[in-house]
Amino acid sequence: MSDLLNTLSLSASGMKAQSTRLRHISENISNVDTPGYHRKTVAFEPLQSGSRDMGHVVTGPVQLSNSQLERVYDPAHPMADATGYFDGSNVDLVVEIADARQAQRSYEANLKMFDQARQMTSSLFELLRK
Repeated sequence: MSDLLNTLSLSASGMKAQSTRLRHISENISNVDTPGYHRKTVAFEPLQSGSRDMGHVVTGPVQLSNSQLERVYDPAHPMADATGYFDGSNVDLVVEIADARQAQRSYEANLKMFDQARQMTSSLFELLRK
């Protein structure tokens, strides 16, 4: 029984981590045209609270991308310097969409595992009632 409950907990930690990742990806996508915006990423880390929590994940601190900001030429822009350029964002929309798809699929896999463990727990309770 504890293995089934541990599976539910494992799946929930994975879903929470992927939802945090999706939140940061959506922030990146919404700020793709924001001048000076740095792409946010988040890493997954194993939960270190004992042997019982083996396999659980949490998200680490948010990290800003160090890649160079895109230089945009628009002399009419209020943030343009004397040469007509300003710093855009370093968000690549194609990369963000691919990351979002990967996070979505990982979330769905964890959800499927959670649902299967829940169904097995329900079946076990039904057997115990009889």
